[in-house]
Amino acid sequence: MDEDSGAAGVAVRFRCGHGADAAEARITLQRACPLCMLLGETKRSREELLRRAAPAGPAALAQETRIGASYEWICTRGHSRYEATVRQALTGPGCPKCQKNAQAPAARHEGGVPFMKPGLKTRTSQAEQKLRMLLGERIRLPHRVNAIRINRSFYGKPEVWPDIIIPGLLVAIEYDSPGRERTAHRGLKEASDREKDAALAEVGWAVIRVRADGLEPLGPYSIACAGVTALVIDEVLRLLVLIRGEEAVAALMRTDPSG
Repeated sequence: MDEDSGAAGVAVRFRCGHGADAAEARITLQRACPLCMLLGETKRSREELLRRAAPAGPAALAQETRIGASYEWICTRGHSRYEATVRQALTGPGCPKCQKNAQAPAARHEGGVPFMKPGLKTRTSQAEQKLRMLLGERIRLPHRVNAIRINRSFYGKPEVWPDIIIPGLLVAIEYDSPGRERTAHRGLKEASDREKDAALAEVGWAVIRVRADGLEPLGPYSIACAGVTALVIDEVLRLLVLIRGEEAVAALMRTDPSG
């Protein structure tokens, strides 16, 4: 059985409504189609994907079920169109020119530089906010950086956006939770997290991951926990000392809890 289309030659319809028409379907599978499953794992929408498709693609892509199907895409940064599978469009490095630019000597010179990206919108959970607040009570955290340049292209961008950035230590902190549907930071998203960590390691940054609510440790500096607590903050500080040393961490510690 092909992972994208079910049994060869058989009209298949999926629970999400994609696939064969209801009147023509010989098999109805009680699960979402592979494309909708990938969209769920990567926290994207089909509408977002349709906006990136070249003009000839949206009509077919609206009903597409296969993640291995190739389409022509429009680079969001204004570069030329490029061809890629749906899987590559959602999880790959983006258009060839973006990838080439990220590997250029000028871009490599900037690799590892933290900066403020204006207009960057990322979803912040209450747990992430609590993590930043409790950690901020113990050490000084900057408020004028939200991105780090890397030497590769990640989701078509030459930078990544960690949850917490500590430039003085070259350490990024990520909070990972499986979410209500228990699928976040698993499967393809876990592979994406590993790629992000590797991209940061290439430019001299270490990543501490707080892995909550049943997620397994990921990488050498992972903290498995039920949620954000004072003990988790203690462990983050212990790892910061392990990674960069007591003197470097002590320079950022708050002597007055009020700040």
